[in-house]
Amino acid sequence: MRHQKKTVKLGRTASHRDALLANQVCSLIEHTRITTTLAKAKAVRPLAEKLVTIAKKGTLHARRIALAYLHHNEAAVGKLFAEVAPRSSARNGGYTRIIKTGPRHSDSAPMAFIEWVDQAPVVEAAPAAEVKAEAAE
Repeated sequence: MRHQKKTVKLGRTASHRDALLANQVCSLIEHTRITTTLAKAKAVRPLAEKLVTIAKKGTLHARRIALAYLHHNEAAVGKLFAEVAPRSSARNGGYTRIIKTGPRHSDSAPMAFIEWVDQAPVVEAAPAAEVKAEAAE
């Protein structure tokens, strides 16, 4: 029985899963919003929120812990400490939100956005065909 085993395995080995989640969090920090499967978004959320809590301390030790989690991606850690953590300083948790977007066309996997809560709304760029149609009118 799997009582109290909360690790979502995602069909990968432990090292592959750690690398995947670290890369997902780095992409979330860099782009502020990423599209992924619902299972991966739910697995990324706890790691991202723990990293923001660590970054809010702002110490050298906290920076080294974040570097270890993110496999020494210094650009992501720098942005985490400089931009993401200060935005979330008044919040005591719940730094991310998951928005379900429906099934993927190829295999019907449930898809979702994961984004920072304290971020300005991201406006999706309109496709070029719609822009040309609006300009012609």
